[in-house]
Amino acid sequence: MTQLEQKRLALAVKQKRGLHFIAASVIIWLAIAFVYSSAMPILTKNLFVFICTGILLPLAWGISKVLKVNFSDNENPLSNLGILFSVNQLLYLLIAMWIYPTIPDKMLMVIAIIFGAHLMPFSWLYKSKVYLLFSIVIPFLALFIGLSFSPTILAVGMTIIEIIFAVALIVENKS
Repeated sequence: MTQLEQKRLALAVKQKRGLHFIAASVIIWLAIAFVYSSAMPILTKNLFVFICTGILLPLAWGISKVLKVNFSDNENPLSNLGILFSVNQLLYLLIAMWIYPTIPDKMLMVIAIIFGAHLMPFSWLYKSKVYLLFSIVIPFLALFIGLSFSPTILAVGMTIIEIIFAVALIVENKS
């Protein structure tokens, strides 16, 4: 096993393949489903979606303490690569910000597609088939659900998908 492979495996084990972030995303998607089920105007709902996504880091940090996961492995240089993969998603959120006032009913779909697609590099980093599968499935499901149903249904669907994702990661982490 090469030194790079050892570092990838060590990161995957210490961080339980990012389970704390996926668990946090379950809570965030549940909060988004709650927001979209309200009677607020769509632009207000969309604003609250951005607020909900803003709590990801503190929520993941708290969950990492509960799950006894190493939130950030400062000894492993690949941990910085994981941060870069995550920050990259912020650039794509500019598209969602453009959609916000332009096509407000589709903003959540765009956010769900961005969220799912940003997971693909983590499949390499964590040596994870689960991340690879969900990085492909989430964007396509989000597109289909987002074009066919209301944003509320999409948010509920994303919550369910994230729960399945978290369970699949737990199983993958045990193997």
